Amino acid sequence: MKVSVDIDCTPEELRTFFGLPDVQPMQQALMKEVEERMKANLGAMDPETMINTWLPQGMQNWEQVQKAFWNQFNASGNAAGKKD
Repeated sequence: MKVSVDIDCTPEELRTFFGLPDVQPMQQALMKEVEERMKANLGAMDPETMINTWLPQGMQNWEQVQKAFWNQFNASGNAAGKKD
């Protein structure tokens, strides 16, 4: 025997029914704080600092980045073109 029950309610109504707390105000406050911190950190970083942070120490200039890209591109092209 199967019993099926359909409940039509909003998430807020369901939380209230089960006695769960409303955490939406806390989530909004946390998201606002995260947004403010991100804006402050991004505003403090200039493009050169961001590149130095994101790229490994060995790839600090653009020529090395370009060379690494082309080497990887050629290596994947050669591997795809090989026939056994």
